[in-house]
Amino acid sequence: MVEVTNAQLYGWIAAFLWPLFRLLALIGTAPLFGESTIPGRVKIGLAALTAMVVSPTLPNLPVVPVYSWEGLIIILNEVGIGLATGFTMRLVFAVVQQAGEIIGLQMGLGFASFFDRAAGGQTMVLSRFLNIIAVLLFLALDGHLLMLGTLVDSFQGLPIGATPVAAEGWHAVARAGGMVFSSGLLLALPMIAALLTLNLAMGILNRASPQLSIFAVGFPVTLSGGLLVLSLVMPQMGSYMQHMIESGLEAISTVLAQFAR
Repeated sequence: MVEVTNAQLYGWIAAFLWPLFRLLALIGTAPLFGESTIPGRVKIGLAALTAMVVSPTLPNLPVVPVYSWEGLIIILNEVGIGLATGFTMRLVFAVVQQAGEIIGLQMGLGFASFFDRAAGGQTMVLSRFLNIIAVLLFLALDGHLLMLGTLVDSFQGLPIGATPVAAEGWHAVARAGGMVFSSGLLLALPMIAALLTLNLAMGILNRASPQLSIFAVGFPVTLSGGLLVLSLVMPQMGSYMQHMIESGLEAISTVLAQFAR
């Protein structure tokens, strides 16, 4: 008869719980996994299943009771690592959505909005459209698998322990945010420049021909011109979104490497 001691049982539970916190924090904040439309049970089940697969490969697990101050420090470390990883990738999609908001306002589509459960508020149609394209590119590039695989690999370079992670990792998250936001501005810049030129032309036309009702023709011209320019620049926008997603995945690796310093 196989006997299991309390120490062995507690060790198995700890080996399952330590990686679970890191994985659960990632799945709760990362794009695609962390959407509010996905039930919480599915998120917890995915994190638990991944933790069961990962736990036998973990090196040098600390022999620490889960219900202790040292165990609390380990939990906070694991949650912080997972949150930083998911938040870094989430920034890419937030910036794409914000670029869609800016372009939609320039095109006069501020009224074309609907309630988005994922965002928890009103979202412009164009913003949601660009976000869907970014999600499809993320799936096509296997970004969800690469992101999850990077976090799983981090258990080797950033093992579970009570030592606080290096502050340079949080600095890397801030730098990644600045890089992503500048990329988002460049994503919307062609549309902003084209629509600004179109509005300037409409203003000059209004000055040259005051009898022309600019309010009657301005909106359809701006909307039609914006859709035309959007159709022309969409292939380049898709390529640039792919570059942003790849940069986000590289930023995750940089953040985890800085945490391990």
